[in-house]
Amino acid sequence: MDTSRSCGRAAIGAVTALLLLVLTAVAGPTAAAESHPPPAADPAAIRDWNVIATDTISANLGPTRPSGQVVIWHGFVSAAVYNAVVGIQRTYAPYKWRARGPSTASPEAAAVTAAHRVLLTYFPASQAPLDAAYADSLAKIPDGRAKRQGVAFGERAADHLIELREDDGRFAPVEFTAAPAPGVWRPTPPAHLPFIDPWLATLRPLLLTSPAQFRPGGPPALSSARYAQDVNEVKTMGAKTGSARTAQQTETALFFGGNLAVQFQSAFRDHTARHHLDISDTARMFAAGNASATDAVVTAWDAKLHYGFWRPITAVQLADTDGNPATEADPQWQPLLVTPPHPDYLSGHTTVAGAVIRTLTGILGTTHIDLNVPSEITGTTRHYAEAGQFNEDMINARVWAGIHFRTADVVGCRAGTRIGVWALTHYFSPLRPAGRHAMPPAQQLCPHGSAS
Repeated sequence: MDTSRSCGRAAIGAVTALLLLVLTAVAGPTAAAESHPPPAADPAAIRDWNVIATDTISANLGPTRPSGQVVIWHGFVSAAVYNAVVGIQRTYAPYKWRARGPSTASPEAAAVTAAHRVLLTYFPASQAPLDAAYADSLAKIPDGRAKRQGVAFGERAADHLIELREDDGRFAPVEFTAAPAPGVWRPTPPAHLPFIDPWLATLRPLLLTSPAQFRPGGPPALSSARYAQDVNEVKTMGAKTGSARTAQQTETALFFGGNLAVQFQSAFRDHTARHHLDISDTARMFAAGNASATDAVVTAWDAKLHYGFWRPITAVQLADTDGNPATEADPQWQPLLVTPPHPDYLSGHTTVAGAVIRTLTGILGTTHIDLNVPSEITGTTRHYAEAGQFNEDMINARVWAGIHFRTADVVGCRAGTRIGVWALTHYFSPLRPAGRHAMPPAQQLCPHGSAS
């Protein structure tokens, strides 16, 4: 009887020891994993898909299309990617969404999935290159639960953004119907194209409450001294030939003569990489910058459609019809750059620049923006240390290009600045108060600029 009990105890002890060994073998890697968390998510995934988005948009809209519509698509993609990332990392308030993803999910997988799904939805003709790029991106992420969770949450983030943007007024049959008259826009040479994408004027904004929320007062009256000053300045400084511009001023006009949306995307990628922003901060910069730019386009187009003010080329050539004795017609006058096919007031470039630059200063907590901005027109890159200098160059550039009056540029910048303040006051807020930067004062962000 005693021998039997001893054998039983020995058997139980052996089984217990074996179970402990098994449990230790199973628990060991888990304990190690808990003491050694996975590496930080790689923000390069967001930059890579920003390049893909830029290429996809260009391929579908054409590389020479004015940047108004281009900005909108970047706003959509960036907002979805932002929600996919911060919904997992829980660092910033999601954009118009309450969902939260598993904390164990891969933010990279979520980001690339959200970008892919949004782009594929709006640009189905690019499915082959988008699917190939998506497969390459997923291949860089280790297989497992984190990846699967990230993909699933990225799909949710994209679907939510797409649902938010349903019936938002895209491609609505909006028309510019004002009859030609002194001060009223009409198609400009050489192509005499109609008002491009007028539906942007009525598009539901991403952040603002309506397209007209920050609509400024109208342009100067044709009889005013301010209007005459605008006309005479652009006539002198923006002429294609015989201008008073310096070589540096001409280079500035050309530098900002291309697609501003593409210039900003490159600057965002460079800044987030050089400053080693993590994946949440990278997603936030792209989303806040591109969402404010989207609403800047809507605001500018709202004013263009509402006021329908004529362009410098028309005003200079027909100055004998404006009733202002301080202006003089030059029927042969041509601007340095071809005039885009939409009205003068507000300037789309300066409104977008004002919004983006104000948003960046709010994110960074300083007017020292440290941006490297390239130009496909000049093949050069400029470094902008200060926000005010960027806006001043932008304002001057559109005058020196001969395509905008200074008033349209300065008022556009100021409207954009208001959009940037609204963007960070109502969206993209840190969930940890210690991470919040103060909004620097905006008084110097839209200088009047100089014609000399």
